[in-house]
Amino acid sequence: MKVILDANVAIASVAARGLCEAVVELCLERHALVMCEGLLAEIEEKLTRKLKVSPRIAAEFLKILRDHAEVLEPTKVEKALCRDPDDLMLLGLVEVSGAGAIITGDKDLLVIKAYKTARIVTPRAFWELNAQVR
Repeated sequence: MKVILDANVAIASVAARGLCEAVVELCLERHALVMCEGLLAEIEEKLTRKLKVSPRIAAEFLKILRDHAEVLEPTKVEKALCRDPDDLMLLGLVEVSGAGAIITGDKDLLVIKAYKTARIVTPRAFWELNAQVR
């Protein structure tokens, strides 16, 4: 399945060992990642500036994401679809890719529950759905 990882999940996977790290590994192994340049830039910026991850480690992580993702240009979507305009790029990625899931911890997205072909789920919910398939 094509999946979109929100920046908060990708960042958490680097910041601490745990569920988000496991979800990212699962996505890399079993699913097709969909990303855009804006999402990759957000991940890099928050890793290096907010969490003070070394630029080398951040670059290695971004290379892994790029190597395993289809990097697309999100379509523009109506601003009224989401409370946070920064999240519109994720909805635009669903439109252009036909992704089946957005994995996020962002309440502004989670309240939407689904958009077009994608269910909008927490990392825990995604993990539990995939645990049944293993």
